[in-house]
Amino acid sequence: MFLTIGTTGTPERPATDLGFLLHKHPDKAQAFSTSYGTAHVLYPEADEQRCTAALLLEVDAVALVRRGKGKGRGGAPDAALAQYVNDRPYAASSLLAVALSGVFSSAMRGVCRARPELPEQTRPLRVEVPALPARGGPDLVTRLFEPLGWTVTADRVPLDTAFPEWGDSRYVRLVLESEALTLAEALRHLYVLLPVLDDAKHYWVAPDEVDKLLRAGEGWLPGHPEQKLITARYLSRRWSLTRQAMERLELVRLAEADDSEVEEIDNAVEAETEDEEKPTPLAVQRREAILAELRAAGAARVLDLGCGQGQLVQALLKDPAYTEIVGVDVSMRALTIASRRLKLDRMGERQASRVRLVQGSLAYTDRRLKGYDAAVLSEVIEHLDLPRLPALEYAVFGAARPRTVLVTTPNVEYNVRWESLPAGHVRHGDHRFEWTREEFRAWAAAVAARHGYDVEFRPVGPDDPEVGPPTQMAVFTIGTGTDTEKEAKAA
Repeated sequence: MFLTIGTTGTPERPATDLGFLLHKHPDKAQAFSTSYGTAHVLYPEADEQRCTAALLLEVDAVALVRRGKGKGRGGAPDAALAQYVNDRPYAASSLLAVALSGVFSSAMRGVCRARPELPEQTRPLRVEVPALPARGGPDLVTRLFEPLGWTVTADRVPLDTAFPEWGDSRYVRLVLESEALTLAEALRHLYVLLPVLDDAKHYWVAPDEVDKLLRAGEGWLPGHPEQKLITARYLSRRWSLTRQAMERLELVRLAEADDSEVEEIDNAVEAETEDEEKPTPLAVQRREAILAELRAAGAARVLDLGCGQGQLVQALLKDPAYTEIVGVDVSMRALTIASRRLKLDRMGERQASRVRLVQGSLAYTDRRLKGYDAAVLSEVIEHLDLPRLPALEYAVFGAARPRTVLVTTPNVEYNVRWESLPAGHVRHGDHRFEWTREEFRAWAAAVAARHGYDVEFRPVGPDDPEVGPPTQMAVFTIGTGTDTEKEAKAA
């Protein structure tokens, strides 16, 4: 990855002041270790008239996979080749943004002890990024940078200059120019907007990312016309964090309008009372809907197929009606996290006898899964390539044959209700497909017919009269008159 920051100067204000601001001497080439490789800072040119600093980030692909642990684009745990063969070493992304923050931290904060007057001075600036992923194209690049005082040039990079008929890639060559910004402002713009345009992060987005966004966005993000898009993309569309950031940005905007401090505005708001209802997260609504169906089915021995980090298993353990709970996942890392969540190593003997975590692929039959009252596939099928669905279908409905099977999956029609989800995008980068209600019902009906089940459908979440619920659920039960039912009656 490569980025340059340049400026021009005069004898009174030489361009080499850039070296003081960046805290990097123009006569030296310096290297800095990062978690994902090595960042190099050098100056291709440095005199009174022109000075350009270059940041070159060499990414260690192996370190990225090991430390990223499957997070971000190109790092899905079951996509082994994609972990190493991707655009991360070459295209500007959150990796470059983190390197900017680490290598130029003082400059980003506007601190220069040697020349304390410099950080507040505006100066001619030119920033060039040769390869920038731009999900939204040059138009979005302009919409993000132009309101901040930049003159924007975003030229699409062709897929291959030798084959122009192949068209353009999703990358742009970006040039930003301004006469009215400080270097600290410029760096903060880049720190936030590079990963926003890439629309992916190489690390897990934790709650502290809200504070990072607000610090870097101070003075410009509250009034930016694309504030919602920037906030949602920067926080990887984690809705709870996005909502928290938007609320805090609104407080900043109100404080500025009232010429007061944020604390004064915030303290003026009455504390929430216990009677005020907070919106229930969709994941919680989905879990509650699944538990209600399991109770209605009278299930005691339950399989959670694709259990992930064990949230449903944890909920099932709280109800003594479930005598045996088995969580199955192909990912050992997910099972390790689930084990920690459940505190299996500290669990009492009686409680521990009710639960097992098993590694296994749902694309293969497994004798360990036979004979259970119910199986749950919650937000699982959309993570499989469509050609692999028949294998899952047979393994669950044909071989394991629990009496009840619950399947939940996103309703793609509802996606238009997510304000910050771009048109045509799925809700998660690992989703191979998302179905309409009609497509899901057709698949479920065909599965039921092939394997002797009856099927009913339930909405999960607010049932919009136009686009339906955000999550759709199919409840499969073994139909009367099947061989299994006849055998049970005969016994």
